[in-house]
Amino acid sequence: MPKAQGISQDFVSIRDIKDNVVIQKNGQMSMVVLASSVNFALKSLDEQKAILMQFQQFLNTLDFSLQIYVQSRKLNIEPYLDVLSGLEVKQDNDLMRIQLREYMEFIRTFTEDIDVMSKNFFVVIPYSPAKINITKGITDIFTGTTKTSNLPTEARFEEHRVQLEQRVGMVTEGLARVGVRTVTLQKDDLVELFYHLYNPADATGSAPLVDNA
Repeated sequence: MPKAQGISQDFVSIRDIKDNVVIQKNGQMSMVVLASSVNFALKSLDEQKAILMQFQQFLNTLDFSLQIYVQSRKLNIEPYLDVLSGLEVKQDNDLMRIQLREYMEFIRTFTEDIDVMSKNFFVVIPYSPAKINITKGITDIFTGTTKTSNLPTEARFEEHRVQLEQRVGMVTEGLARVGVRTVTLQKDDLVELFYHLYNPADATGSAPLVDNA
């Protein structure tokens, strides 16, 4: 392992990612789901009230804490422009070719003047095999500030994972009632998420985040 990577991993709270479960150095286990958005502003007043009521009821049914993480990235428009460029070459109609070219120039100029951002919404569901000090709260999966409990043994990992998946099911069902679709992140998705979290300047890097040594 490169020396620079080894040094940076000293500041990462993640010990391993196993069976789509993030295991932190303090033993806490977490799963992450990607959540869709709801265009709240376009809803009627009654629909907005219903969504808020459902979300409040959902939160009240939980007996554990959640962490919601919003990721904003500058949208890379180049792949879209490449597609348009390919269509322009294949276009037989001169007028359509001119319109495509003007549209591409408009998109390119617009995105140069204004940063177009894409947003992803993640919900982190934690599970601690051992009781934690409630005065300190749960560990923040992105900073790793709480230092309680130990790493789960291989024999008990499956038991803890089942408990964690039950929590994920509760969250998935609760969010579905307010119109939010979710998908559980797989190991490769988790590695990519945390790699870009700890390396925001590297938009294309794919080096492994966790140290399994």
